[in-house]
Amino acid sequence: MFTQLLKKNPYQLVACAAFIDLFILCVCWEWFISPLRPGGSWLILKGIPLLFAIPGIWRGRVYTMQWASLLILLYVTEGLVRILETGANFWLACLETALATVGFVCLLIYLKPIKARAKASKKAENS
Repeated sequence: MFTQLLKKNPYQLVACAAFIDLFILCVCWEWFISPLRPGGSWLILKGIPLLFAIPGIWRGRVYTMQWASLLILLYVTEGLVRILETGANFWLACLETALATVGFVCLLIYLKPIKARAKASKKAENS
């Protein structure tokens, strides 16, 4: 297990951790920390799309990372909108924004050389 971690790109690991942490935050936030309605709300379901991305990010699948980088922007946006709330919601929104931003940036950094190689390969084929 430890050798598998050493083989992975650090940006891939941080992105995966950010997605896992963001999922946990979304569930806890809407279930019991500060739900929209007492006893929890259906907003807990907003974390489910993150679960679909986590295995692909862990395995290093480029296609999954591409669509996950678009998905995570929804969580950045939600965090920025909910930052205007008061009390615990303010701090939870700050945390959501930070986790989503870290995940997004790490995915972009991980994907940049892969996309550059693909572009160079395509250019070489056309020449």
